[in-house]
Amino acid sequence: MASFFCAFCKSDVCHNLSVAEPIDSCGKVSPKDMTNTKSPHNFHVPVMGVAFTIDSPIKLAHYGISSVISMVDDGLLEQLRAYYCKQFNLAYEEISAKAEDFRAKRITAYLNMVQEIVNIKFEHLKNAAYEKGSELEKYFKLLPDMSDLKKDFMQRWNASGMTNDLRDWLGKHLRQGSIDINIMTKLDRENFAGEEKLPSEFNDAHAALRGFANSNLKSSVVLSAGLNPRLYSYFENFKDFYPNASGELTKQIILKISDYRSALIQGKFLAKKGLWVSEFRMESGLNCGGHAFATDGLLMGPILQEFNANRAALKETLFELYAAALKEKNYEVPTAPYEQRFTAQGGVGTAEEHTMLLQDFELDAVGWGSPFLLVPEATTVDADTLEKLCAAKEKDLYLSHSSPLGVRFNNIRDNSMAKEKDLMVMKNRPGSACPKKFSVLNKEFTEDAICTASRQYQHLKLNELKEKNLDEKEAQKQFSLITARECLCVGLTNAALMNYGIETKYYKDSVSICPGPNLAYYDKLVSLQEMVDHIYGRANIMQNIHRPHMFLKELDLYINYLEELVMDTPVPYNKQQVSMFAAFEKNLMDGISYYRNFFEGKNQEKELTLLAELENKLNEVLAGIAEPTQA
Repeated sequence: MASFFCAFCKSDVCHNLSVAEPIDSCGKVSPKDMTNTKSPHNFHVPVMGVAFTIDSPIKLAHYGISSVISMVDDGLLEQLRAYYCKQFNLAYEEISAKAEDFRAKRITAYLNMVQEIVNIKFEHLKNAAYEKGSELEKYFKLLPDMSDLKKDFMQRWNASGMTNDLRDWLGKHLRQGSIDINIMTKLDRENFAGEEKLPSEFNDAHAALRGFANSNLKSSVVLSAGLNPRLYSYFENFKDFYPNASGELTKQIILKISDYRSALIQGKFLAKKGLWVSEFRMESGLNCGGHAFATDGLLMGPILQEFNANRAALKETLFELYAAALKEKNYEVPTAPYEQRFTAQGGVGTAEEHTMLLQDFELDAVGWGSPFLLVPEATTVDADTLEKLCAAKEKDLYLSHSSPLGVRFNNIRDNSMAKEKDLMVMKNRPGSACPKKFSVLNKEFTEDAICTASRQYQHLKLNELKEKNLDEKEAQKQFSLITARECLCVGLTNAALMNYGIETKYYKDSVSICPGPNLAYYDKLVSLQEMVDHIYGRANIMQNIHRPHMFLKELDLYINYLEELVMDTPVPYNKQQVSMFAAFEKNLMDGISYYRNFFEGKNQEKELTLLAELENKLNEVLAGIAEPTQA
């Protein structure tokens, strides 16, 4: 049996080259993926906020670059569908909020429109002549220099120019980037028809999944924020997540995970239902944008090492469960596991780090998030916020308590929504009017869930605070925590409406933005070509200032995070707190030991010097932790 392996895409079937698909000994076509091997690039643009990547596939997919759309706000999707249909002269019929199952229908309609627009732009690109300034030239200029697709095209072009044969070749070999979607599993609000609570399939995350499942996309859903058993079970209702007659997975599942244990637990849960995880997307616990799901001191390097060491075993374990489940459901069982990609994101900022992640940990791709906020060709950010992002330094980017979900949230100081929030506090009217209600998850004071950023919740919580009769310092601390919550439902969506001149109903000039700490080392807007050249080492757009290695930056963030935990935890500690601090100490010390060996193996003296400084800093923090005997 012939066997092919492509060093570029790390697949037995290279979708960039003219090689036959492998046939197994039974004569059947081996399992095929529809999406993840499409992209000719080894980076992707992760979901950012709600609005910032809402239309990134329209800007990027025809160049072969994959990106991720947030599914939080169906109203925003509907507004943008109206806008883009007008721009591309497409038919538009409004889907009213009064329509049955409107959320899922809006999402399906938006995703179908995005695919239609991408197809139009992609066909135009493929049919263009290869000349200076053309979209076709840009497609190939963006590709990494080691791309076999790029080399093959240039060889054919140099030999004979743009012939009909070359046009046919382009039609067969050029690939779009994947139009992926993100569902934050915890944003699964219950919905009502009048006073009647609707069945769980009408919950927000469930409806988003249904909207994607009913769309024309052949792409992936990224599940973030942890396991939601009811939502994960809902996947079983949609045939596109199961093998079709040709052995293809029309739609795929990507799990965003924080460590190997999480990947194993969630992967098994899905595999037992006959659902294959096509990609595990590891994200740094703290050195990322948006919500920060901190671990107990588990660091990115050791996590990637553990994942890489156990990757084959994980695939085998999951396939055994997956095959048994498919057999029970009377689906055709693949002769071998589908491709299972391993990617990572969070804090990467240089071509050297990009290459390190691909080579040392055998990643299939790397996610570049926050730097793309400064690329208007790729993301959607309003002009005022872009100016603030360009000026941001390390001190301006911080881990906030702004999210109503109760999860720490990477933020930038003095963003316009924060100013709006502070103004309401000064007026003695803290909290938001809560116009969109996507984060109504708290039932602390009310039978029906409300949002912790809402005026209603903060009024009730502050009244409770008054009754506690705390000392002034502690009372002020609690007041600040309660009123820190921002209306992210509006703040993270307004940028797109402002950019495209669409009427904004709420907090018209207020935007929340959630860059990661890595953005401090960029200080200007750049073109898509410049950013991609930076990723692939063909240029350097970063400030000429000291920037720590991404692994050491994350370590420093965790030490600061631990120090904050120690300061905020009164003694005597309870057993859970004792256990937490012990885990933090062990994991951080193990991480330092791992990094010492890692950087010594590469003779990186600068990194070793900083690592020693961070170890001393950690020891000082650990010295401040009370003895367990105080518990």
